[in-house]
Amino acid sequence: MNPDVSVVVPTLNRCDTLAHVLPTLARQTFAPDRFEILLCDTGSTDGTQALVAQLAIPNLTLVEIAHGERSVARNTGIRRARGAIVVFTDADILADTRLVEEHVRAHAMHPGAAIVGWESRVASLEEYRFVAVAPERRHRLHAARAGRLSWMFFLTGNASAARDVLLRAGAFDEAFTGYGHEDLDLGYRLRRLGVPIVYHPAAVNYHWHPESFPVRCGKMELAGRATVRFYRKHRDWRILLRMGVNPISLGVHALLPSNGRIVRACAARADHSAACREITLQHRYLTGVKAAWREAEGQGG
Repeated sequence: MNPDVSVVVPTLNRCDTLAHVLPTLARQTFAPDRFEILLCDTGSTDGTQALVAQLAIPNLTLVEIAHGERSVARNTGIRRARGAIVVFTDADILADTRLVEEHVRAHAMHPGAAIVGWESRVASLEEYRFVAVAPERRHRLHAARAGRLSWMFFLTGNASAARDVLLRAGAFDEAFTGYGHEDLDLGYRLRRLGVPIVYHPAAVNYHWHPESFPVRCGKMELAGRATVRFYRKHRDWRILLRMGVNPISLGVHALLPSNGRIVRACAARADHSAACREITLQHRYLTGVKAAWREAEGQGG
């Protein structure tokens, strides 16, 4: 008999985090014979295969893919899924014990909807263990209550949808390479199909993702580039407005050159000032937007 749910986890050389992540998926309150875990590996060389063999989780399948990025891995998972519901998470995300059960409950409450759960960021395993038993200390991305969300919040670190709905929407666009927005693009297409996106905060997981500030800055610039790709695909100006690209933000960016005193001062103080961090990150984001726009114009796009 086929399982009810397929949990799809893309990975590439994340053996270190998977050693902690996979056991949390094995400790679900949902019956293990009613869901499968598809670990979609796009070419790991760090011992991931040996780890999967060592853990010997009965409902875990390692799906090996010759090459590709996250969109390829997730699409392979969708195609291989035997469950009617597909839950997406990532190789650095620790699952609450009720994650799968709550996604199933949310789909029963909201038939035909896509579901987004509560993804709480943690900087360490120690913080994860603390906030797992102290919900009031968890980082909150959305409002506390359940409700409808924009496509902007279809983030596949903690999201689910019916497999047939995902296929009808065209699944993930594999042209989105590198970092950014392949999940938002799918959320946008789901909404255009009339699929509501519902926030279900009882479905909780913990994004164990410590990263340096320079790495965050690099990702913000890539995200800016992805925003332009996203807009050019759909030619919907509301995408730019929702993503913070407007005449005011672009005008402010033009007044703050990257090598100027203000930007350099904010970057130097980013470790100690939330305001400086935000200014620096947004500046890098818009730098990426403008760079991608110039390249598109140069190609006649």
